[in-house]
Amino acid sequence: MPVLGAKDLVKHYGERVVLDRVALAIEAGERVGLVGMNGSGKSTLAKILAGLDEADRGQVTCARQARLAYLDQVPRLDGDRTALELVLSGLDAWSRAVARYDQLSAEIASTAGAGESAAGDSDNDRLTALLAAQSEVGAEVERLGGWDLRHQAEAMLGHLGIAESDRRVDTMSGGEKRRVALARLLVAQPQVAILDEPTNHLDIDTIEWLERYLANRFTGALLLITHDRYLLDRIVTRTLEIEDGALYSYQGGWEQYLVQRAERQAHAERVAANRRNLLRRELEWLRRSPKARTGKQKARIDRAVALIDGPRSGREEQKAAIKVDAVRSGRSVLDLDDLAVAIEGRALVERLTLSLGKGERVGIVGKNGSGKTTLLRVLMGELEPAGGVVALGKNTRIAYLDQQRSDLDDTHTVFDSVAEGRSHVRLGGNDLSIHAYLERFLFRSSDQQKKVSSLSGGERARVALARTLRDQTNLVILDEPTNDLDVATLAAVEQALLDFPGTVLVVTHDRWFLDRVATSILAFEVSDDGRPEVVHVHGNYQRYLDYRGNREQTRQRAESARRKPDTQPARGQSGAGGAAAVKKRGLTYGERLELDGLLDRIEAAEAEATELEAELDTPGFYQLDHVGQKQFLDKLADKKRAAEALIERWTDLESRNQES
Repeated sequence: MPVLGAKDLVKHYGERVVLDRVALAIEAGERVGLVGMNGSGKSTLAKILAGLDEADRGQVTCARQARLAYLDQVPRLDGDRTALELVLSGLDAWSRAVARYDQLSAEIASTAGAGESAAGDSDNDRLTALLAAQSEVGAEVERLGGWDLRHQAEAMLGHLGIAESDRRVDTMSGGEKRRVALARLLVAQPQVAILDEPTNHLDIDTIEWLERYLANRFTGALLLITHDRYLLDRIVTRTLEIEDGALYSYQGGWEQYLVQRAERQAHAERVAANRRNLLRRELEWLRRSPKARTGKQKARIDRAVALIDGPRSGREEQKAAIKVDAVRSGRSVLDLDDLAVAIEGRALVERLTLSLGKGERVGIVGKNGSGKTTLLRVLMGELEPAGGVVALGKNTRIAYLDQQRSDLDDTHTVFDSVAEGRSHVRLGGNDLSIHAYLERFLFRSSDQQKKVSSLSGGERARVALARTLRDQTNLVILDEPTNDLDVATLAAVEQALLDFPGTVLVVTHDRWFLDRVATSILAFEVSDDGRPEVVHVHGNYQRYLDYRGNREQTRQRAESARRKPDTQPARGQSGAGGAAAVKKRGLTYGERLELDGLLDRIEAAEAEATELEAELDTPGFYQLDHVGQKQFLDKLADKKRAAEALIERWTDLESRNQES
């Protein structure tokens, strides 16, 4: 049975039709994705379904007593409240029940105190009534989620990166406010949740936690508007697409949507081709024939005219045509030697050494606040390093997109923001007018005269990209370029970076983007001793996950060995006497020194093996002849065996150390 539905929804903005007789039905517990180009009407439809906007025609229906919650891209929150108070405010019935319980508890204490000094039947009767009422309200609290919801709310805030639950909301950034709003919705557990870009401003670890929570713990129906293709593919069971005011439905997540959409477009193209062929035959007949003299001929001419004037199969899909114009670079583009980065005395990066050449595309990941943007500012020369050296190649020319799009002036038009006094840009060896260049970023002539202040988030992102990529470069540095972009534009950016022969550094939480674009991952992590650690792993994001999983297994094996030392008899001995002999044999001074450095050697050996495995997916491996491939695979096997031998050695030394 549908828990949320809509019928014949129509919505206009001026002469533009955003929704044209849209109908949908979402079943209880169903997970539905909503996709479409920026400006296609996704957020408009979401707000109409949530009751925050009205359609010009049509109706929305919601199941009786079903609670619906909506996460806006820019939530409006009471700044005077703390984060925890706001999250708990989403539990209206629970909050009222707890407040009533506390009130009854106070009245019981007051009545009981009065009864001790002057006992009376009326006081006893009142006390009995209060206790009965308190028991009833307590049962209501249990029914609404129990007494532990306050702790659950604090835990939810922690999972979403809000460590200080007692912090006032008006002191928070826009991203932090969105996380508070998301926590309030998830704790409330509505029967229907509409989430508009829930992953914006979340780091990858938090996105993966949210993904697991929605898949395994959220029980309501879900309408998810997002450009996160991993999230769509792993959560969604049905995908809706808005195109030219119409709503199309496809079974499955992102990959299945792509296949079915291609099939729909191919069918539409066949229909259009048949129509064009018939039209061509009719027009040829008209050219050969004299003017119609009979009713039959006139009917045929009318049919040809109807074909000319009839409905089209739909406008050709707009696609961004983004290109990065490369300038020649030297052998080295960027070198970091023993680099240290700190903010207000807090270390963010320690002893980072890295050399990047042309063709490398490095994805930078890590928790919010770990130092990703600060590192980029050091590389740009905006901040001084705390130690070490940043060396740019002699011919290095940087194109930089900052996360806040701070170089956009709201008072300027789209055209002026990109042109800045010039009439043309140089692209692919040719001069291109600013008007034509902006059309590549999906800004029509009329759109180019809009003020930046009137643009949507996706449009602002496209203007910022157009500014960043208009000049020749060999080092592109992008800080969260994927925020607010629709998936079609994301795909265009991905292809532009894949075609770019220069070097790319990109901070992003978009895992699909990283899997497609990155040749290596620079991950901001925390070492076992709590210090900042930046790890460089060759390969895409999936390779980085493999590396992280392997390292975690190594740690677990080491921890298991610490908790459960090996008490097996030494080779050549048996029984209690053998075990006693092992126990008595402690470590020599040299073995203790060896043990102290073994975990680092294990991690380094596994990292080398992981890097070699990453090369299996590169074109270079397949360009080797048979002998070369065999030598490479033998080398990889040797590295793995060396890592395993180190682990066995560590287990032996650690067990003897524990028993000595």
